Amino acid sequence: MPLHHTIDYVELSVGDLGASTSFYADAFGWRTTSYGPGYTGFHDDPGSDHEGGGLALDDERPGRPLVLLYSADLDATLAAVEAAGGTVTQGPYSFPGGRRFHFTDPTGNELGVWSER
Repeated sequence: MPLHHTIDYVELSVGDLGASTSFYADAFGWRTTSYGPGYTGFHDDPGSDHEGGGLALDDERPGRPLVLLYSADLDATLAAVEAAGGTVTQGPYSFPGGRRFHFTDPTGNELGVWSER
């Protein structure tokens, strides 16, 4: 179980999903799971079932990772982000693992927060 408000997942934006999937599998032995034509999850620990991150097809912003934090209470975290001066840029929205939203901090760094519910 992920810990509340800790870094849990990293998405790497890529311009060529097939080439990137092959690269990480060949270079580091990462196991991957395809979730369709635009997304592949990766297991960076070969002995674990935990997905450590994903490769997201994104021609507009390849090379920019997205750090995802975990929250036990997504709505409370969203309110805290806004109260602290963050700007919600996406969501909250549903995805196969639960719900998430993206935000920018006052400097412009984009991060995401996810929860099972």
